[in-house]
Amino acid sequence: MIGDEDDVAIAAITAAELLVGVQLADARRRPRRVAFVEDLLSAIPVEAYDLAVAREHALLLAHSRRTGRARGAHDLIIAATAVERARIVVTTDPEGFEGLPGVELRAP
Repeated sequence: MIGDEDDVAIAAITAAELLVGVQLADARRRPRRVAFVEDLLSAIPVEAYDLAVAREHALLLAHSRRTGRARGAHDLIIAATAVERARIVVTTDPEGFEGLPGVELRAP
């Protein structure tokens, strides 16, 4: 799905999702999750949610409301980040991204 030559990054909201997983982990699992997430965040760039992404987010949210197809709030932020930064969304759950204008999708 992701090759060695791919330029990989994650949206800031994805970092938040990973960090929530750390916070929700029980005491036994938390140290491993902390290590995994911190290693990942130190190795993979995080794309910020800035005004340019916010503008794209507004367009995608308006599109979703006009078409009557509900989307996950985080999925729309990920999609907006990808469109604004000219990146491909790589996911094992493509349903939240399909049919969004400008979103290039790669799924297994």
